[in-house]
Amino acid sequence: MNYKTIDDLGNLQGKVAMLRADLNVPMSEDFKVTNTARIDRTVPTIKELMSKGAKVVVISHFGRPEGKGDMKNSLQHIVGDLQRALGKKVVFVDDCIGEKVSAAVAKMSNDEVLLLENLRFYDEEKKGNEDFARELVKPADVYVSDAFSTAHRAHASMVAAVKERPSAMGRLMEEEVKALEGALSNPTRPLIAIVGGSKVSTKLDLLNNLVKKVDKLVISGGMAHTFMKASGIDAVNETNSLVQMDMIDTAKEIMSVAKANNCEIVLPDDVVVAKEFAVNAEHKTVGVNEIPTDGGHLLDVGEKTIASINAKLDECKTLVWNGPLGVFEMKPFDNATNKVAQHAAELTSAGKLMSVAGGGDTVSALENAGVANKFSYISTAGGAFLEWMEGKELPGVAVLKK
Repeated sequence: MNYKTIDDLGNLQGKVAMLRADLNVPMSEDFKVTNTARIDRTVPTIKELMSKGAKVVVISHFGRPEGKGDMKNSLQHIVGDLQRALGKKVVFVDDCIGEKVSAAVAKMSNDEVLLLENLRFYDEEKKGNEDFARELVKPADVYVSDAFSTAHRAHASMVAAVKERPSAMGRLMEEEVKALEGALSNPTRPLIAIVGGSKVSTKLDLLNNLVKKVDKLVISGGMAHTFMKASGIDAVNETNSLVQMDMIDTAKEIMSVAKANNCEIVLPDDVVVAKEFAVNAEHKTVGVNEIPTDGGHLLDVGEKTIASINAKLDECKTLVWNGPLGVFEMKPFDNATNKVAQHAAELTSAGKLMSVAGGGDTVSALENAGVANKFSYISTAGGAFLEWMEGKELPGVAVLKK
């Protein structure tokens, strides 16, 4: 990798290391953290910095406070969870710049961690303000950026602050960038992508980039309906599916670009048609040319399609996955997503496939299938993961190039 990592920071003994983490965790109305994954994934970098003799000051955004402080969006609520995950005392400071912070850093012991208040209590953070960045890093000797999930934003803590001190990627960002570069920038081929979602219009940049990079592209979810219509399956209509009629020509163009780049597009052979959009709704599996035109909902793909996708996976060495195959939130319409995910996990465990997945719905779908810990890498970054897959340069990553 051509990026600065912790290994490039040199001797950290006695130095103050400011760590830009992503502690934007889900929280209940009574301020209890409901999923500690982001906290847990931050811990290795904190522990490594401490083991090298650094005093660690952690900063993060949390929620959407829109530039003003409020208890609902205070990072004070996660102190207990961070303390448990670290096994170290965490001291909270109710600001992220100024005298309070300087005084707290001066009093720090080597065996405790400082957690500063929500960066987004200041509008200057989202505006990328350089003066704010300079104030932020005043107590720090080195700066470590470990919030890949925010790397698509040119916020002050992601770009301007990095330029103010000797800086490096944390281990989590390093792991994420390595996984994504291995999956898209320099993959072991054949490379297959599974892309789902309800609308073609929301994933145009992604599809246009992937058809030029992957060997096989499985288009699934509601967006597949538009491609099915574009490929001549007339039974798909606005009553029984999520087809976007104004995207038909766009879908045809994408298929044309795919053909020119020797990218095989894989569409459903059969679909699951339900009488109503509901859990355990009465349903049947039909071939794509037997779809009823007068009612019903296309909520999943059938066994024939599952077998076809799994056969394609058998032929490939690398998988990138974003989006479920059907309405996985409602049983039994999670069947296809579950079976394909489980097959990908088996191939990964056998060392036959490198599998990388990301995006909120995708992570939830893989958890539902029981394989979230069986892929090569699962990205918790939503927007940043998508923009990387779209081929865009992320400002928070680019600034860390050597």
